[in-house]
Amino acid sequence: MLRLYKTPALLRRLLPGYTWLREEQGKVLYLTFDDGPIPEVTPWVLEQLAKYQAKATFFAVGDNLVKHPGIAKQILGEGHRLANHTHNHLRGWETPLEYYLENVQQCQRELERLNPDATQPKLFRPPYGRITMKQAAALRPDYELVMWDVLTNDYDRSLSPEKCLREAVRCTQSGSIIVFHDSLKAQRNMQYALPRFLDHFTAQGYTFQTL
Repeated sequence: MLRLYKTPALLRRLLPGYTWLREEQGKVLYLTFDDGPIPEVTPWVLEQLAKYQAKATFFAVGDNLVKHPGIAKQILGEGHRLANHTHNHLRGWETPLEYYLENVQQCQRELERLNPDATQPKLFRPPYGRITMKQAAALRPDYELVMWDVLTNDYDRSLSPEKCLREAVRCTQSGSIIVFHDSLKAQRNMQYALPRFLDHFTAQGYTFQTL
């Protein structure tokens, strides 16, 4: 099975209207977590981040924000950032434009209810990285469309935890935007890889910041 851990430079050049990484002068990394928050996984993630004084950006599913507002408030209270991942984790390629845009706005309303002073610009990551040109064009005036430089593939249950960690470390460089998932599907690999990833790069003098 072919897995991409590192976004090819050619793809970044072909799709310049998206944020793939941050150009940095120092040792700064950007951890992101998709699909939460959920009580089974997200509080554990927050514990690991706190151990390393690491900050992260959580691309939240709006329905999970409705179900678990306490965890969402904990994310914000600990200095992390919440961002938009649609309300129902929609596949952009398979979803009509108007319905997709309304679903994004539904999630955004929940984000702004939790944090009326949310930092601008608004951040959006399409689930599965799948979004049509029309959807992107409609969202771009109001949102920074955030993709990634490193995809851990932690959700792939056929992937060993050790390889998940090894490839994530190998592909990460200064300014990388790294995707983990605070989801049940990714729990096994993520819980193995995340603390070791944090330890490895912290020992090398890197800091972890929000987008």
